[in-house]
Amino acid sequence: MATVEMVMPKMGESIMEATVLTWLKKEGDTIEEDESVLEVATDKVDTEVPALEAGVLKKILVQEGDIVAVGKPIAIIETEGATSAGSDNTGVKSENLESSAPATATAETSLSAATENNGHDIAARSESGRFYSPLVRNIAKEENVAMEELESISGTGKEGRVTKKDILSYLDNRGEASVAKASQPAQSASQSALSSKPAAAAQPAPQGVPVSISADDEIIEMDRMRKMIAGRMLDSKRISPHVTSFVEADMTGVVQWRNKYKNTFKEQENGNLTFTPIFIEAVVKAIKDYPMINVQVDGDRIIKKKHINIGMAVALPSGNLIVPVIKDADQLNIRGLANKVNDLAKRARDGKLKAEELEGGTFTISNVGSFGNVMGTPIIMQPQVGILALGAIVKKPAVLETPQGDVIAIRHKMFLSHSYDHRVVDGSLGGMVVRRVADYLEKWDTKKEL
Repeated sequence: MATVEMVMPKMGESIMEATVLTWLKKEGDTIEEDESVLEVATDKVDTEVPALEAGVLKKILVQEGDIVAVGKPIAIIETEGATSAGSDNTGVKSENLESSAPATATAETSLSAATENNGHDIAARSESGRFYSPLVRNIAKEENVAMEELESISGTGKEGRVTKKDILSYLDNRGEASVAKASQPAQSASQSALSSKPAAAAQPAPQGVPVSISADDEIIEMDRMRKMIAGRMLDSKRISPHVTSFVEADMTGVVQWRNKYKNTFKEQENGNLTFTPIFIEAVVKAIKDYPMINVQVDGDRIIKKKHINIGMAVALPSGNLIVPVIKDADQLNIRGLANKVNDLAKRARDGKLKAEELEGGTFTISNVGSFGNVMGTPIIMQPQVGILALGAIVKKPAVLETPQGDVIAIRHKMFLSHSYDHRVVDGSLGGMVVRRVADYLEKWDTKKEL
């Protein structure tokens, strides 16, 4: 028998630690490879951690509620055979057991540095001993929910813990309570604050044009995701001077090819063959032709990205949008892209995406045609420099050149709208990229095998 360490896995580019929520297995339990062993929380997502080795859970090194840095040991698994030399897991030594305890303290000290949001610092445990996951604390920081207010929220999780659903539900109903609380007389407190900090008054947030509200109007508070989307869209328009170029493409060949294979794909893969993977393949080819569209801006530096990671906008049942990312999209064939698109879209709507699946995009597409729109002017996903909107495919009369002369025929047409960052992408490059995508779609090989 051999023992191997199970370590806290990396769960995203910016995630440096995670909090242990629940151990799904106890010491002495037999576990299979890829079987979920524990549930952890980060400031972006809650997820389960699977075992990389089959065996017996010999010892649990961290407890529920502990904050553990990525790469630190969390358990010891007893396996049938020795671990190969090339494995990421290493045999447990005595110093591993001794050093596992201070790992939590190290992670706790780095929590504030790893968290990117402003606002109150929320401790993992309150004075009452109540535990708060990084995801809940992150939401509280973004919404300026103090510990006292957080303590008042009823929790539906284990041992009364506040879950993501609990705090979001609370925030949705927070507006009226906040207005009522703010309207209560607090003259003495205000005078005290003014006397103690006469020159440190907080600057008011930028205000829009005043809105007149009548008795018949309905007031709807933005949910947290809508607030985040609004903030990011404003930031993108402020950061990047947007320019949009438009091209109309003849999609007749693509439509015929998809109609030929969609039933076969449905039978073989139990999923729909949509136009999105076809769009992605054309975009990937265009990026390879014009790699300077696959860049990001870092101050005065242009970072040319080696990997082609395509983000795709997905509409959620709530009406909000989320953008999962297909990593290394150039390494997938059309069948692989179709399966990946279907998988990410389904899990996005079910709320089951992992944090790393929302990061690392280098270019984004948005299929506005699914809503019946013929074109649009999409807003760039920072820090990318380009986003392509694909419109509805509609039948139109078009002039075709033939050896016998020009003829009018019914063709399937679609507009492509390419928004790009004019700081680093000039009109020539932005226009050539969208034109090249259209060329690949128009020249789609109708004899191509699925």
